[in-house]
Amino acid sequence: MSRPHPNAPAKRPASMRAMQLERPGEALRAVHLAVPHPGPGQVLLRVEACGVCRTDLHLIDGELPDPVLPMIPGHEIVGRVVEPGAGVTDLVPGQRIGVPWLGWTCGHCGFCESHRENLCDAARFTGYQIQGGYAEYTVADARYCFPLDEALDAAEAAPLLCAGLIGYRALEMAGEAHRIGLYGFGAAAHIIAQVAVWQGREVYAFTRPGDSASQAFARQ
Repeated sequence: MSRPHPNAPAKRPASMRAMQLERPGEALRAVHLAVPHPGPGQVLLRVEACGVCRTDLHLIDGELPDPVLPMIPGHEIVGRVVEPGAGVTDLVPGQRIGVPWLGWTCGHCGFCESHRENLCDAARFTGYQIQGGYAEYTVADARYCFPLDEALDAAEAAPLLCAGLIGYRALEMAGEAHRIGLYGFGAAAHIIAQVAVWQGREVYAFTRPGDSASQAFARQ
């Protein structure tokens, strides 16, 4: 039997605070909800920080089709395990983990079996079809939780769960190229530019004509 982590949080409370979207185009509403129970293969975690992604704004503005409502947005989640569900043996109470956008896949389609789960036709996403991280507690599929280093600041680590992941995936696909071009310079590009510069690469940012703010950000 696994031993609890030294940073194991207190036992689950009965209720939690959350920010909930009830209808697209409206502001999030502060609510009190019951703390969810983790099902088989899931973990309950206490949220330390949750980043704001452009996709969250698309959801709130009604630009994503067929959202589950009411919904707690947020998919750049850093938290600590409170309670593992049945069958979860590799995550223990108190362990720090991250929860990304991709929240569940079928596990048996051709994409899942070839390690391209992000293309699964049945995929479900955190903060869109699965309740997200703008809350004190949330439940996540243990398969899509990442162990995180204790040294990381929670607020600084949160954007790595989306912008960092997609940027790093693109950088890996670019191979060993010495010169890297980044089309657009938003959250993902500004993170991966720092990685590429640290690796000794030349980095070029391509922005829309007249987008002086992004151009200045890239030069910075």
